[in-house]
Amino acid sequence: MKYFFISVCFSGIIFFSSCGQKQEHPTDMVNIPATAGEGVDKGNLPAMKFQEEIFDFGTITQGEKVSHDFKFINDGEKELIISNAYGSCGCTVPEVPKKPIPSGEENIIRVTFNSEGKSGMVTKDVTILTNCIPNNRVIKIKANIFVPQNKNPVKP
Repeated sequence: MKYFFISVCFSGIIFFSSCGQKQEHPTDMVNIPATAGEGVDKGNLPAMKFQEEIFDFGTITQGEKVSHDFKFINDGEKELIISNAYGSCGCTVPEVPKKPIPSGEENIIRVTFNSEGKSGMVTKDVTILTNCIPNNRVIKIKANIFVPQNKNPVKP
């Protein structure tokens, strides 16, 4: 009974202390139109258009690090903001522009793949979060990783 009374008092303190606070989240900071409650004019948004969405490195040797630049253009009316990008594993690392990309300008996303510990055919995704609709895009890299048979030869 004692613990019940203490938990009721503690819950009441939390409830009443949070009721008077008004939390405001300015929408102009994020400006992701997909989360807005009103209708969205898709013609008045940024648009991310890639020259290619899949790149094949071909055959590479295990342990090799390779990179590719995915070129894109902001084909929309507003500035393109890339808020985040991440690879499908720790071996795939994207580098994205930090500044907004004005309408009509080109830029790149560099993707570096580390093949250490990998073998055979691999496909990795890079997810990019933007202020476009839809707000996420996925680009892919592929590689056929060759593992040398005599990587650590035994000396007689």
